[in-house]
Amino acid sequence: MSVIEPLLLSTVRICTYAGPRLLTNASGFFFARDERLFLVTSRHVMVDASGRHFPDRLEIELHTDRHNMARSCGFSVPLYRDGKSLWRQGRDTAGGVDVALIELERAALPSAVVYHAFTPGHLQAPSDLIEVGTALLVVGFPLGFHDHLHHMPVVRHAIVASSFGLRFQGQGYFLTDARTHRGTSGAPVVMRMPNDCRNSVDLPWILLGVHSARLDLGNRDLVQDEALGLNCTWYADILMTLSAD
Repeated sequence: MSVIEPLLLSTVRICTYAGPRLLTNASGFFFARDERLFLVTSRHVMVDASGRHFPDRLEIELHTDRHNMARSCGFSVPLYRDGKSLWRQGRDTAGGVDVALIELERAALPSAVVYHAFTPGHLQAPSDLIEVGTALLVVGFPLGFHDHLHHMPVVRHAIVASSFGLRFQGQGYFLTDARTHRGTSGAPVVMRMPNDCRNSVDLPWILLGVHSARLDLGNRDLVQDEALGLNCTWYADILMTLSAD
């Protein structure tokens, strides 16, 4: 059996549905805190009034055989119960945060499910020094593209493009410079752990944030000016607030 990078098993493709109707594709990842397991993605994947996006459930694809990555199954995640939303979303001093998580019932998962989850130990505090230009990875499903046989995401290079820890324009995110597409919303943005830590953990990556969307200028000349290639990444420490009891 080929060795599978744990990072690729932390991220899943999300399909949103309204009843039987497929709406959109997005990315998401697992976050575990104590005995609880969550699926993390962008808040606008759950609901987006401005885009008239109102799904009632998500479906993710789970690996079910660690010896054969071609085996998988779909797993449905309802978004409402008794008319009330089941996901958690947050706000900060500047308003809404484009991050949401929803708890997964471990007992309902396939008995042989194969995945890796980020934990509080993988989070990087915004106060820690991460230099501008630091190399990052964005793990996800751009335009829904992925390895259809083995159900794996793809990885794009990125760099830190604004001062890490300084809320860009007062918002709870920093900027990355990366080539991204629709379907990447909700992807984890990660950085390699230092060499002396890599052998002590199963998932040797630091989770810096959650990719949200491309950033563009409203007055850009679509003929003369290329897109900026900049993206909003919300700081991952919001997960501690959202996953608290």
